Amino acid sequence: MAPKLPPAVIIHGLADARDALALGLPLTLLSAPGAAVYAGVGWWIALIAAAHAEHPHPAFTDILDCADSPGRAAEAIREGQRQVVLVGTPRLLLERVEALAAECGAVVLAEAPPALDLAQPGARRRLAGWLGPT
Repeated sequence: MAPKLPPAVIIHGLADARDALALGLPLTLLSAPGAAVYAGVGWWIALIAAAHAEHPHPAFTDILDCADSPGRAAEAIREGQRQVVLVGTPRLLLERVEALAAECGAVVLAEAPPALDLAQPGARRRLAGWLGPT
C-alpha cells in the first residue's frame, strides 16, 4: 500500500528544490517522469542530499520516477532511495523489484502522485497554495 504523502512538487534541479523548501511546508519532492532513466540515479541522490544539507529542518520526502526501467529502480533502491515510481513493467520484473524494496525498507509506487510541476509557466506563483492547507 502506498504511503500517505504530503503534496508533491516536480523538481528539475536544486533551484526548484530550494524554491519549494523555502516555504517550510511539508512536501514531497518528485523527479520529472523518467528522470532516473535520462538523468540517472546518482544525480537524484546528490540533488536530494544537497536539499537536505540546505534545509535540514523541514520535513520532506522524495520520490524518484524510474518510468518503466526496473534496472534503474533496483539501482535507486540499492543506493538508498526509499520511494520509486515504476510503471509498465512486466509482472515478474516488478515482483523482483518489489522484493528488493521490501528487503531495503523501500516502496515501489505504481504511479506518481498528483504534483505541481515547477517547469510549468506560473507554477511558482501557485506553489504556496498547492502546498498549503486546503
